[in-house]
Amino acid sequence: MKASSPIQKVQRSRPAQAQFSILIPSWNNLPYLQLCIDSIRKNSVYEHQIIVHVNEGIDGTLDWVKDHPELDYSYCAENLGICYALNIARGLAQTEYILYLNDDMYVCPGWDQELLQAVRKIGHPFFFLSATAIEPVDSGNRCVIIRDWGQNLHSFQEKDLLEGFAQLSAADWQGATWPPNLVHRDLWDLCGGYSTEFSPGMYSDPDFSMKLWRLGVRHFQGLGASRVYHFGSKSTARISGNPGYFRFISKWGMAPSLLAQKFLRSGQPFDGPLAEQELTAAERWKSRFKRLQAAWRNPR
Repeated sequence: MKASSPIQKVQRSRPAQAQFSILIPSWNNLPYLQLCIDSIRKNSVYEHQIIVHVNEGIDGTLDWVKDHPELDYSYCAENLGICYALNIARGLAQTEYILYLNDDMYVCPGWDQELLQAVRKIGHPFFFLSATAIEPVDSGNRCVIIRDWGQNLHSFQEKDLLEGFAQLSAADWQGATWPPNLVHRDLWDLCGGYSTEFSPGMYSDPDFSMKLWRLGVRHFQGLGASRVYHFGSKSTARISGNPGYFRFISKWGMAPSLLAQKFLRSGQPFDGPLAEQELTAAERWKSRFKRLQAAWRNPR
């Protein structure tokens, strides 16, 4: 694009051997972004294309990314949120598989090898995979491992993490939804990427899973052996809530929790592709009531 365009996309890498195109949206979060990319370089088994979308970048992020020619990047002077950021960055992806990674995540050794082995074992592109996050604070998410190796960069215990992460117990789980997540580029394009009506991003993750479900995807696998350390919402915590919950209900006719619990069986042990589901009479009535709530809220 021309320099005068509100959105810039810059392709510089030549990822001939790259396995994944890693999309990293970043909003004035340079120290975490630097650690994230450093962990990819140090702890990956394979080569990957790294694409950073810079929202604003007034903290030096844009200059730093420009100074690293091995990084591809897109840029907007305004904060467009995660959904637009991911869709813009996807336009630079050169590999068969697209991986969405938060900038406040640190990938652990072998994280990518486990994902690629799972892809090869599945043998078809109709899947959605997630790595397992290790988080310092228990948020009630059954799909993460709770272990405190630092809640910010100042308290981060990288050496202890590297020595101890593999000793933590975690089996594969159902309900892949959250980043880091991996999808074939054809599925990404077929479902239209991340839905911008959820900008700046709240509830866009279950929406993406629901779109894949409607396309017929039933393999939603979280990999216990593919791990990242997640400091936790270092960007989204700066955003006041948007009406994503009711947008989801208006769009899909059910609450995100029903998708997670009944359809995706999120956090349950992985036992293969998910089964078809029918709502019970009680679930249908409850969903109708929630749709009325959503219509009354009338999110725009």
